[in-house]
Formats: sequence, structure tokens, C-alpha cells
Amino acid sequence: MDIRNELKSLIAKNGTTLKKVCDTLTQTTGKSYIGNNITNKLRRKTIKFEEVQEILDVLDYHIEFVRNK
Repeated sequence: MDIRNELKSLIAKNGTTLKKVCDTLTQTTGKSYIGNNITNKLRRKTIKFEEVQEILDVLDYHIEFVRNK
């Protein structure tokens, strides 16, 4: 699973942009989120699990762990 492509896909499906997601995150968390920083973290694969969860919360998604069959 490539988290970068998954997040980009979810953002597009919701009809929004990474900038708008970052603006919402900044308003709700009080921490500064900048699109370029998130993009760089995704590219370098250094994004934190908590940051992914926060992005998914904005998009109304959640992470679910399912045991392999």
C-alpha cells in the first residue's frame, strides 16, 4: 500500500485539495500544516501515523486493521 497515492485519491474523491485539508487541520488542531510539508513527508515516507489519522478525520475516513486470511 502506498499511503501517498491513497491519500491523494481520497482527497480527490472528496472533491477537495490538500491545501484545504491543511487549512482545516490548522484550524482544528492549532498546529501549522502546510501542503508542501505534507507532500514532502509523503514523498520521503516520513509522515507520522497521527498525521495520517488527522488527515483521514478531516476527510471522514478511518484506519481499520483487518487480519489477513
